[in-house]
Amino acid sequence: MKILVLGATGATGRLIVSKAIAEGHNVVALVRSKAKAGDLAGAELIEGDARDAAALTRAIAGCDAVVSSLGTAMSPFREVTLLSTATRALVGVMERQNIRRLVCITGLGAGDSRGHGGFFFDRLFLPLLLRKVYEDKDRQEDAIRASTLDWTIVRPMILNDKPARGGIKALTDLSGVHGGTIARADVADFVVQQLTADTWLREAPLISW
Repeated sequence: MKILVLGATGATGRLIVSKAIAEGHNVVALVRSKAKAGDLAGAELIEGDARDAAALTRAIAGCDAVVSSLGTAMSPFREVTLLSTATRALVGVMERQNIRRLVCITGLGAGDSRGHGGFFFDRLFLPLLLRKVYEDKDRQEDAIRASTLDWTIVRPMILNDKPARGGIKALTDLSGVHGGTIARADVADFVVQQLTADTWLREAPLISW
């Protein structure tokens, strides 16, 4: 497949690019600066802003699917709009170009996964440092759910940089779930698998070890 990756220069995005290329896919990465993405070996780099429909249209030409691993820094006080703005633009471009498959990473705490991160995450970290980010993640997920696309929303547990170990648990029934972790490398593996599978079509699994 030919895949467009948004957020390719982030810690998880870089692993997604590498994994997809290793699996034989052709990867296009929409990046803000080619100079800062020179180490994305094997990917076709297109410079532009992920919120810009014209840039997205250029980047998506000839693609079969899109992975969004867009992220944003903690923002305790300032409103966050990047994720939802870029996603709305992306959905519009994909629908116009009749490109159906979208795999988007949001995170533990988005939508109905809120309240399943354990005491520290749910009571302190999310409300004090990530509230604005997660309000935008919720808007991002809403835009995807309202689309006509064949989407999968991937909500990783708390990320770490340990080596991949497999054995990923993917859940939509979160009863009894109270926190967990997962390696970025395992998230990348799971995301790339979804490009050619429909197990989680139009669902939002929470993934952890």
